[in-house]
Amino acid sequence: MNQSLALVSVVVRDYDDAIAFYTQKLGFELVDDTYQPEQDKRWVVVKPKGEGQTSILLAKASSPRQEKYIGDQAGGRVFLFLQTDDFARDFDAYTRRGVHFVRPPKHASYGTVAVFEDLYGTLWDLVQFT
Repeated sequence: MNQSLALVSVVVRDYDDAIAFYTQKLGFELVDDTYQPEQDKRWVVVKPKGEGQTSILLAKASSPRQEKYIGDQAGGRVFLFLQTDDFARDFDAYTRRGVHFVRPPKHASYGTVAVFEDLYGTLWDLVQFT
């Protein structure tokens, strides 16, 4: 059996604001932005630049129940881990672009890591593994 994780859904408030954050602040690629008339929604996919295959589906909340999870995808824990090959480069670029880091860089046995939040407050690790 050969399996891989293709997409992870992140619930967002607004497609265009989310696209702007992920492409302009984090430098991700916009892979797809297709209107789906049968469901009256958009299929919006972004992914980090590089050889990785996992992408993020930016899923606009469509109910009050979904809206309450915007910015709290994992109950206050770090939800996603963005691996980099150059921590200093990406940390500096993200800081210059206004990405808000809630925990400063630290060196740990597994690598260098800092925690940032997306435009709605969902927590991410920026990590360079050793």
